[in-house]
Amino acid sequence: MSEPVFTEIDHVAIAVRDLDGAVAYYQDTYGVEVEHREVVERDGVEEALLKVAESYVQLLTPTRDDSPVAKWMEKRGEGIHHVGYRVSDCAVALERVKAAGHMVIDEAPRPGSRGTTVAFVHPKTAFGTLIELVQE
Repeated sequence: MSEPVFTEIDHVAIAVRDLDGAVAYYQDTYGVEVEHREVVERDGVEEALLKVAESYVQLLTPTRDDSPVAKWMEKRGEGIHHVGYRVSDCAVALERVKAAGHMVIDEAPRPGSRGTTVAFVHPKTAFGTLIELVQE
């Protein structure tokens, strides 16, 4: 048996149309606060990270109509967009995925929000789930 790639769940990303409204819902209903908020220009999204134990709920809203999240929401509406898993080394994890013959969105790791390094695995070979590999 080989070494596990995932070290823990980093975040569950939820695509929303109204980021401020979603933040207020989580604050008022569940008492969680925003730990980090950022616009990620490259991906055309604004995110708010709500800390839950050692992981996050990541609320995402598109900042432009051509962003992948905007296109995804056009087809599917609001809801769970992807799951981010922490990895020790994003490049090694990504190579392992590719070596196993699975489809990836990112051929190489790239900068993510809050100073992370990330890469996405295509949902077509991950049983319908978009997976984000996250190295802190």
